[in-house]
Amino acid sequence: MSCFWFFMVPALGGYLLVSWFLLKKPHLLHTRKRTAFYCTHISHRGGCGEKIESTMEAFIHAVKQGTQMLELDCHVTRDGHVVVSHDENLLRQTGHDVTISSLRLQDLPLYKDKLEVTFNAAGHYSHGADRKFPLLEDLFQKFPEIPISIEIKENNNQLIEKISALVQRYCREKITVWASVNSTIMNKCRKTNGAMPYSFSMHRGLLLLLLFYSGLLPFVPLGESLLQFYLPRIINRSYIPEKKIMRNRLAVTLMEKVTMRKSLFEHLAARGIQVHLFVCNKDEDIRAALEVGATGVMSDYPSRLSRTLRIKR
Repeated sequence: MSCFWFFMVPALGGYLLVSWFLLKKPHLLHTRKRTAFYCTHISHRGGCGEKIESTMEAFIHAVKQGTQMLELDCHVTRDGHVVVSHDENLLRQTGHDVTISSLRLQDLPLYKDKLEVTFNAAGHYSHGADRKFPLLEDLFQKFPEIPISIEIKENNNQLIEKISALVQRYCREKITVWASVNSTIMNKCRKTNGAMPYSFSMHRGLLLLLLFYSGLLPFVPLGESLLQFYLPRIINRSYIPEKKIMRNRLAVTLMEKVTMRKSLFEHLAARGIQVHLFVCNKDEDIRAALEVGATGVMSDYPSRLSRTLRIKR
């Protein structure tokens, strides 16, 4: 037994030393990713704190305020149109308990004239003159050079294929991102269009943490180009999650300790993987995200984000 430890201790020490060294200098093993975009300023749902979420008015406003990437979700109508909307069921957004997939494009209801901002304290609403659900194609035409991150929530082959076709038609494969928390959906997205950059799914994010804490991360290749993750401090303060475990203060504190590792984010950034933390709607949250190593910040308030980023610089 003593002989085992005689060899094991220096071997383990050597492994940890090499892992630490390569964590700091990943270029020795990995070629840095070169995405066609680098975004510090990202507008969540088009900047839904300042204009009604995911409307063309919101997206135009966000771009005018200096956003470098638009984040959105898509669903497909009964007659096959890809619509920009966070929810498939429109009760929260319109007051009508109907789904996008059950309606033709011309039958979609309008947004409410004011909409509560999800990632803010209760009683905060956005307003706007535009209450229509835009088509994804309209955004591609309006913003041909603005990177867009599209989250896919539905395991829907038609939706994925239509998004891919639109991306190809408008030559946006380098600046349009596949995003999904679901690994099964992400795998379908990648099989449908493998030329588009993609973000970590939930399963892959957990694996990333496991690799990081085991010391294996510096040795493992990563296909993802972005890590998009909650800034945990917003949970239970400006956002109340559905899952009970996430309403537990101890659980959220533990999640923050485990996930918000500056050395992890710096390692990913050194490998060319952008780290976007969301949804940062207060000045102190934006600063906290940058201080922990985020390369980009996602906010519902694009003008506030622009102002804070200018001050930070």
